[in-house]
Amino acid sequence: MTITTRTRNPWCLARRAERLEPSVIREILKVSERPGIVSLAGGLPAPESFPVAAMREAAARVLVDTPREALQYAASEGYAPLREWVAQHVRGQGLAVKPEQVLITTGSQQGLDLVGKVLIDAAAPVAVETPTYLGALQAFTPYEPEFVSLDGDDDGPLPQAFDALARAGRPRFAYLLPNFQNPTGRVIPRERRLPLVNAAREAGVPLLEDNPYGDLWFDEAPPPALASWWPEGCVYLGSFSKVLTPGFRLGYVVAPPALVPKLLQAKQASDLHTPGFNQRVVHEVVCNGFLDQHVPTIRARYRAQRDAMDAALRRHMPQGTTWHAPHGGMFFWLRLPAGLDAMRLLDRAVAAGVAYVPGAPFYARASDPRAMRLSFVTLSAADIERGIRVLGAVLHEALNDVAVAAP
Repeated sequence: MTITTRTRNPWCLARRAERLEPSVIREILKVSERPGIVSLAGGLPAPESFPVAAMREAAARVLVDTPREALQYAASEGYAPLREWVAQHVRGQGLAVKPEQVLITTGSQQGLDLVGKVLIDAAAPVAVETPTYLGALQAFTPYEPEFVSLDGDDDGPLPQAFDALARAGRPRFAYLLPNFQNPTGRVIPRERRLPLVNAAREAGVPLLEDNPYGDLWFDEAPPPALASWWPEGCVYLGSFSKVLTPGFRLGYVVAPPALVPKLLQAKQASDLHTPGFNQRVVHEVVCNGFLDQHVPTIRARYRAQRDAMDAALRRHMPQGTTWHAPHGGMFFWLRLPAGLDAMRLLDRAVAAGVAYVPGAPFYARASDPRAMRLSFVTLSAADIERGIRVLGAVLHEALNDVAVAAP
């Protein structure tokens, strides 16, 4: 006798889970790992910049000096000496904060999630730049916000955009990346920062300031942080991933005292604490001024790669392509000639041997199909030249196809 059973999926997904989407960048990175592909897609730091020897020596000291403490559960707020170091470090951005305002997170991506968890209700408005960091949109989306685009120009959001926000319905916060923004690479200039903060304060819109790239300047250091002008109205996010190593997943949140307890409770509910061993190792590395010597070597490397990509773009891009060479960070933001769609061209580019990130996923609302993001920091000058040459050939061919198809 054969018994048959009918199986069905017993799981009922939460509404927030239905809103989760795979990372476009991570999916493209899988494709770019194929042999022979020049990847201009990933926002990964250069592995040659990782201070392997310093990390190895620091790990050994931690395991000799405080092995049991390092391998035990740790405080949810973070390792106290590292929090003290962060409070001192952000003084370089104009922030005068106490260690009690610092929360060590599992990467700055967790900081985005914690802020979303604490501040966003379903259908609550959240203001973002146009375009903005894809990872922030992913972090906020499960909390079901209504994204509102901040009007801006090549220098970032306009102060008057906050007047419009106040009239339309005050957002829970505005998410900004003032320094070498991902994806555009732009910097909000000094002369715009104070008017922008004053407009946000007048409109009653708090600011979430994300600064993962601020130390990676090529020509001059960026202006003081937005939070330096309105500390009680800003949450500031930072990261060790771009200046040391992303594999340790260490970031930090600097928040007003009134917000710290709820962020801490959200952190406890999420993962109890960030790995204590990682925090102790990183503190051993940074506590004696190591970054003052190390970060300039990263800047020099990335500046040379930036120059190589800018030169290659000038040689190989078709007429009508626009971009600005960034003054820091890791990315070029291109706008293709009329008639081209970066998302539709991706498969053709990968088949030709080059990968990039289409710009559309970086928009919360209406996107620009002609935009694309290119990363330069993991490639040699020769690979940059080869990748841009292949990309240029793909774009020239696509433009010819458009011309032939035109009536």
